[in-house]
Amino acid sequence: SFFAKAMIKGRKSVRSFDGRSISDEDRTALVQYIQTIQNPFEVPVKFKLLNAREHDLSSPVVTGTDEYIAAKVTRCKNFEIGYGYSFESVCLYAQSIGIGTVILAASLSRHAFEKAMNVQEGEVMPVATPIGYPAYKRSIRDSLMRKGLKADDRIAFDKLFFDGDFTKGLSKENAGVFGEALEMTRWAPSAGNKQPWRAVVNGDAVHFYKAKSMKDSPLGDIQKVDVGIALAHFGLTVKENGYKGLFKEKKPEISLPDDVQYIISYERSE
Repeated sequence: SFFAKAMIKGRKSVRSFDGRSISDEDRTALVQYIQTIQNPFEVPVKFKLLNAREHDLSSPVVTGTDEYIAAKVTRCKNFEIGYGYSFESVCLYAQSIGIGTVILAASLSRHAFEKAMNVQEGEVMPVATPIGYPAYKRSIRDSLMRKGLKADDRIAFDKLFFDGDFTKGLSKENAGVFGEALEMTRWAPSAGNKQPWRAVVNGDAVHFYKAKSMKDSPLGDIQKVDVGIALAHFGLTVKENGYKGLFKEKKPEISLPDDVQYIISYERSE
């Protein structure tokens, strides 16, 4: 286990690495963690460590490492959210042992990655991440990308999370036992920093939604992967805070704003 909250608070996407190979000890720890990885949606996600030189992989935004982690998944119920949840769990664990990551979807030599992952009919490989030790100083391109994406900015708490229904913004103070977990959810990374997750708190339940702002791709709905990433922040935080509960489909009778879609609910049991 690792301290998820501390990792979430300190997490930064790393595109500039210092050129060192990952130590045998860290590599073993990472491989062992990946073998235990699960998500609450019971979606089987297959991870693999890949060497860029061996498989002719590249990303125009990454410097200072030849190593990547990629993952593939079979299209099944909730595959995008299960995939995002598992992938972010791996990234947070990597950070806990000093390894930097950044979740990449568009800026990858996709064909080479899919070949290296042996992606079959009915499977997709939405994202991959470089892995390595973060460089002391970001590359200029990395710094400009972060600035362009406003990577350190997040939508206000009461614009993402709602009290009872979508007409009333929720303050962190009124979120009760879910306050910290929702704040951690707010800080999840997302494609283009679009932050597509929304949530409505209703007693002991939190209903999660997706606000659509991107087209679906052949890889599935990347914004559902983003919601899965955010759900990992939520799920790992409530667990670390000692609360028990389950993710389940329990769509409430709440009128939805345009382009908002129900995803899943979390119900606290104690």
